[in-house]
Amino acid sequence: MLVLLGVLTIAALLAAILLNRLSPIAALILIPVAAALIGGFGTATAGFMAHGITEIAPIAGMFVFAILYFGIQTDAGLLDPLLRGIVGFAGSRPALIVPASALLALLVHLDGSGAVCFLVVIPALLPLYDQLGMDRRILACATSLAAGVNVLPWTGPTLRASAALKIPVMDIFRPMIGVQIAGLAFVFAVCFWLGRKEERRLKTASPISTTIVETKHDQDPLRRPHLFWFNLLLTLAVLGAMILSSLPPVVLFMVGTAVALLVNYPSASEQRKRVDAHAHAALLMAGVLLAAGAFTGIMTGTGMLKAMASAAVTAVPPGAGHHIPFGLSVVAMPLSLAFDPDSFYFGVLPILAHAVQSLGGTALQTAQAALVGQMTTGFPVSPLTPATFLVAGLCRLELSEHQRFAFPYLYAASLVMALAAVALGLFPI
Repeated sequence: MLVLLGVLTIAALLAAILLNRLSPIAALILIPVAAALIGGFGTATAGFMAHGITEIAPIAGMFVFAILYFGIQTDAGLLDPLLRGIVGFAGSRPALIVPASALLALLVHLDGSGAVCFLVVIPALLPLYDQLGMDRRILACATSLAAGVNVLPWTGPTLRASAALKIPVMDIFRPMIGVQIAGLAFVFAVCFWLGRKEERRLKTASPISTTIVETKHDQDPLRRPHLFWFNLLLTLAVLGAMILSSLPPVVLFMVGTAVALLVNYPSASEQRKRVDAHAHAALLMAGVLLAAGAFTGIMTGTGMLKAMASAAVTAVPPGAGHHIPFGLSVVAMPLSLAFDPDSFYFGVLPILAHAVQSLGGTALQTAQAALVGQMTTGFPVSPLTPATFLVAGLCRLELSEHQRFAFPYLYAASLVMALAAVALGLFPI
């Protein structure tokens, strides 16, 4: 009974989200509640939900304050000198411009938003690409690679994996730093190769002025150029403490946000305006995470998740269980074309994790395998995320053009990271 009820719940969740019948928040709340009531759990359902929400609250809090923190730093102009420096260094050589594009995207993506990354990087660099006659598909690919490989503790996939499996974010992230370094090495190698290839095609002539890509916001009253070094050191301190210490990430971002607000925008009215400017994005994702906490609380509390995992274990050949994380890491990136992040991480991943645990593996391995590609390297070409249409539109490309060009490189980056994970002992092959 529980297996059938669980399967129907997951199927209904996937259908509601993928077919756009319900918003993720509504689907994550209403569908499991209905299933629990049908299963006869009655008022105990509320207790399951409360327990799940309690466990997810620190993750949701971290995401809210991470969005606020990086939004405030972007408003203050933290990235402006970096933008000018990178573009000035690259000059008019495609072999340098393409890696510089990836580097800029990597830095801008520190806020965890692919959409913001593309909105900042592509309009800044597209005039240079056009003036040199460079292929716009390369700009779309370079920014996609950098944003896709840049898996951070506060990015959506990491938070979803942490929430769905109830694993601390930093437990997932820290062991993957080496995997990301391998992925980034591949990204910059590919970008340099693409730039050299484009350079040979164009037979670049005389250098051109880079003033066309200077930051357009120098006169913005929100900018605080005199506080650049303070903001940079504050950001490095927050990120360093999060990676190197055991302090809760939510606490670090809360303190960092408060300090950034106080120093950059001293008046209370300015502070309210900056919080209001970024509240929509922060609260939307926080709502999804809290709803996901209720969902996982119900699925766990009712026993549906355990029952489905037990049934799945019986279908796995003896001795094959330890291969599941590596197998998942290999197919995670293409799965981004079939599953949106909410339906995969909250609907599919918990079942896989429970099955792996029953066969001697760990939920942590399953989470790390998924993050190698599912809506990380996969999100810039997935038709299930708005960011894909954004990167294609900003580069003035047809979606199919962007997908055909970028998909092989993004998938290759995912495979490099999967092999790096095996080499570093995150999961067996």
